[in-house]
Amino acid sequence: MSNYSTLGSNLKRGIFKFCEKISEGFFKTEKKFITCMVFGILAAQSCYLTQIARKLKESIALDKTVERLSRNLMNFDGADQLWENYFEAVKSNFDENTVLIVDDSDIAKSCSSKLEGLCKVRDGSTGEITDGYWYAGVSALSAQHKQPIPVYSRVYSSTEEDYASNNAETLKSLAFLSSHFPKTTIRALDCGYDAGYIFGYFIPRDEAFIVRMDGERNVLHKGEKVLLRKLAQRFKGKYRLDFMAKDGVRKECKISIVPVSLPDYPDAPLKLVVCNGLGKEPLMLLTSLDSQDKRLCVTITKVYLMRWRIEEYYSIST
Repeated sequence: MSNYSTLGSNLKRGIFKFCEKISEGFFKTEKKFITCMVFGILAAQSCYLTQIARKLKESIALDKTVERLSRNLMNFDGADQLWENYFEAVKSNFDENTVLIVDDSDIAKSCSSKLEGLCKVRDGSTGEITDGYWYAGVSALSAQHKQPIPVYSRVYSSTEEDYASNNAETLKSLAFLSSHFPKTTIRALDCGYDAGYIFGYFIPRDEAFIVRMDGERNVLHKGEKVLLRKLAQRFKGKYRLDFMAKDGVRKECKISIVPVSLPDYPDAPLKLVVCNGLGKEPLMLLTSLDSQDKRLCVTITKVYLMRWRIEEYYSIST
């Protein structure tokens, strides 16, 4: 029992120390509020104020604690500073091998009707249109443990007055990465980001990226404009990669790497990595990475497959 008590004390001490870091520069009452919210959410494993209030175990009526937390939430305007403090607290986990995973999502609230700012979203789990919010997020895979650490997070609604578009929100997250990470840090994006505005952001800034392609885009290869999907079919794989899939089945992949460029950026050399063996259709990755190492394509594929770790973060946070 004493071991459990020691573990609990060390855990609480670590939480309070973390809260001190992220609340630096705030007033005393704001620091107390931040600590209460962080500790309460972790202890309750819930974002409901009533559940948080119960875990705080204050010597006042529960509804008074809920009222105080609610009032502080309404008056709190230090989100940007809090996020900057948080980034300073976690950035020691990042180095030149860190991979940034950009993955926008949704928060479905199909059973809610009175929450403010509800908008129509496509539920990624069911494919149905329902009420909820959009979510723009970026997580970084820590170099040592390859665990996802959130570095950018924003919940937004298309009903907000300053809402422009989902693409504009994605660009905000990319701008945050540009201001906080070197351009050599790899940005890994899924096929939903096979879009002109994404390449229009990365290529002029010379930022490292890996984007999964859907195959319905023209590229330039040896002076020829060709549909990417048809180009990928020409290559059956020169290098081998054995990969353990999420279902525990070992996959033997064959990978090729092809020099290409985009018609809008013909002078920007890119690489198309074609991986056969993961599914019925080849995995197609467009990247700005370059190296004299002939097995660069294997490294690029491994880096992209690491982005599946983001699902671990979403399964924990939702």
